[in-house]
Amino acid sequence: MNEIPETEQPETTTQTFGATGLTCGHCANAVIDELSAIDDVTSVGVEVVKGGESIVTVEALRTVTPDEVAEALAEAGDYHLV
Repeated sequence: MNEIPETEQPETTTQTFGATGLTCGHCANAVIDELSAIDDVTSVGVEVVKGGESIVTVEALRTVTPDEVAEALAEAGDYHLV
């Protein structure tokens, strides 16, 4: 009997970044859109902390660099990596 090989699922990495300047859901959606466009990113979550440091969580098939995140934040609006 032939065995069917298991399909290998690539491992994902989860990284958390701090960001400033986010004040609302619109801000979060803009950041999610920009970060989702980075190659190999599979999921993005944003917890907005108005007037403080918002939490950005990125899941990807590789390590995403802080420079990539900073660039995506700048593209999304006046948001900055902490």
